[in-house]
Amino acid sequence: MLKPTSEEIVQRDTIFSRVIEAIRTEVTIKLPPFDSVTSQSSDSALLSTVNEPNPFCGFVGDFAYQFEGEEDLLHLFIVRKDGKEISVEDAQRVVAFALPNVPSAFFFVKPGVFSQHFYIGHDFLLEYCVS
Repeated sequence: MLKPTSEEIVQRDTIFSRVIEAIRTEVTIKLPPFDSVTSQSSDSALLSTVNEPNPFCGFVGDFAYQFEGEEDLLHLFIVRKDGKEISVEDAQRVVAFALPNVPSAFFFVKPGVFSQHFYIGHDFLLEYCVS
């Protein structure tokens, strides 16, 4: 069970505002460039990505979540901050935190071992998350 701190909630709300603004203004959300200086050789590429500061990445509990734009889809991936395996169920709890007003049925899930990937259409996100 996730127990987000007030700081994690504020961070989530800030990131969400950035995501919505990017979608509304048709700006593609890109991952930060890979920085070999800050990356540790044992990091996975996705773990390295969330360890590099960027405006579309957040943290809750033991997890990191990262948004990325893909044409008309929004990609959200979740990893553990320690790089260990993550279950789909744990990742679904992070998705429910990151996008609390979006019905889970609207997500396409691409399961993995060390990362979990969720996709949702921009139009659904705007419809269910913006008042």
